[in-house]
Amino acid sequence: MVYKERTFFGTDPGDAAANQPADLEARVADTLAAMRDAEVSDVSVVARGNTIVLAGFIGSPDEADRAVDAAKSVEGVDAVINQMTIPPLRG
Repeated sequence: MVYKERTFFGTDPGDAAANQPADLEARVADTLAAMRDAEVSDVSVVARGNTIVLAGFIGSPDEADRAVDAAKSVEGVDAVINQMTIPPLRG
């Protein structure tokens, strides 16, 4: 077996990726998807730095509050902007 001399001395790419907005978005989206007390399938998650923007449709103000609280609970989230709306009832 041949061993090569180490040539990379920077930050491990795996460690750097954990701090990217896409990673934060994915972790918040996973947290929202695991919620059993709110229907969040029409909610989008966008990270702007460490601020999360939640947009789209949600069923009620209580569900929106729970989604915001869940997003705030994710490590690395500094703030959550709620742009979710409740669709009008049809009938």
